[in-house]
Formats: sequence, C-alpha cells, structure tokens
Amino acid sequence: MAILEILEVPHPGLRAVAKPVADVDDAVRTIVSDMFDTMYDARGIGLAATQVAIEQRIVVIDLQEPENEEKDAKPVRVPHVFINPEIVALSEDYASYNEGCLSIPEQYAEVERPARCTITWLDDKGTAHEAEFDGLMATAIQHEIDHLNGVLFTDHISKLKRDMLMKKLAKQRKAG
Repeated sequence: MAILEILEVPHPGLRAVAKPVADVDDAVRTIVSDMFDTMYDARGIGLAATQVAIEQRIVVIDLQEPENEEKDAKPVRVPHVFINPEIVALSEDYASYNEGCLSIPEQYAEVERPARCTITWLDDKGTAHEAEFDGLMATAIQHEIDHLNGVLFTDHISKLKRDMLMKKLAKQRKAG
C-alpha cells in the first residue's frame, strides 16, 4: 500500500498527455493498487494516473454510492479499473453535475457533459471491454479521461467562473 502525492493546480504535470500502457503487467497492477489507496485516502471517487505524476493511460473509479451502504457501515466499494480508456461514442443529450477534483481541492463547479458515453478499455488483467455508461459514472469517466489528455474540469467552465474558483482556491491555501 502506497499513498501517492496528488498533483494540484497549477502543477504543469496536470497538463501532460498520458501515453498508452503497452503491457498490463505486475508493475501496472501495483500502480492501480497505489492509485486506489491514494483515491480512497483522499476521499475521492476517481483518479487518473497523471494526477499522481504517472504519464500512463490508467484511471481508477469507485463511486461508493451512499444508497448502497447501511447506516454506520463501512463504504460499499465497487472499484473500476480503466487502462487505455477511449471514448468511442457520446450521446447528443447532456447532463450537468457539480464537479470537483482532487487536484483542485474543495472547489466545485457545474459542468455540462454528454449524459452517456461508450468507452473501450482494458481491465487489470489485460482483458478488453466496451460499455456504455450514464449518470455519475459517465461524468466521472469523462472527467478522468480528460485528465489523461491534460484537460481539467475548469477548462469546461467560463473564464469568469474559472477565475473565481482559482481565487477561492488561492484564498483557501493562504488561510492554511
């Protein structure tokens, strides 16, 4: 178990474009495990490898849906691993979510994205998959694939909203 350092804006590594994983081997599975440990430790629902300074196309997501949990019980974990994820189709209808990001701590903004998306990817055994996602999972996977392409959720909002969000972040950092 290793908790990796999560890069925060304005770190230039967040703008890196990740390279495809050539072979899903034990080294990749260790990265995946460390990414899950890091994401859970930070109380996130998704993490892209570029957020932890690993320029490989790896994403981990666990929505940890509260409605699946009993009161005062441990979170119900349903981890998803996406290696070399690619969007192959996007719906024409859109959904809006109040998105946040572990690389932009405690800052949120309404982001509009396609409501459904079809993704191809490899799992941690190297098996190929294709599936359509909707709801929060569609938003999360699009958000994380954006990271792999050097795009942040703040790139999807107006300059005015982005500037306000960054001022709030700077104020938060200054306060300690």
